[in-house]
Amino acid sequence: MKIQESAENYLETILMLHKKQANVRSIDIANELQYSKASISIAMKRLREHGYIEIDDLGFITLTGKGQEIAKSMYERHRVLSNWLVSIGVDEKTATEDACRIEHVISEETFEKIKDIAGQ
Repeated sequence: MKIQESAENYLETILMLHKKQANVRSIDIANELQYSKASISIAMKRLREHGYIEIDDLGFITLTGKGQEIAKSMYERHRVLSNWLVSIGVDEKTATEDACRIEHVISEETFEKIKDIAGQ
């Protein structure tokens, strides 16, 4: 099932924050993405309703199995694409920004070919 790019970004951000800290709350996501708390609250409600995340009584957010699957996929795409762009001479900041956009629209076939070429 294909989900919206914004949802993929939120899930990837949750995964990345969990790599840095044990507990993730909506405010952490808002700070990381520089979005309003209200926007994040609405997005988290939708992700929870669709079964991508769980939120406990303390407001801590965890990815469900299907949320984690999407987050890991986006994170891998981001990492591979960023590294590949840097390896062909793109500035690191530009490569990171471009990878963030490309990761959502690139086909699986094209991504796999880039992974092969990049040796990843």
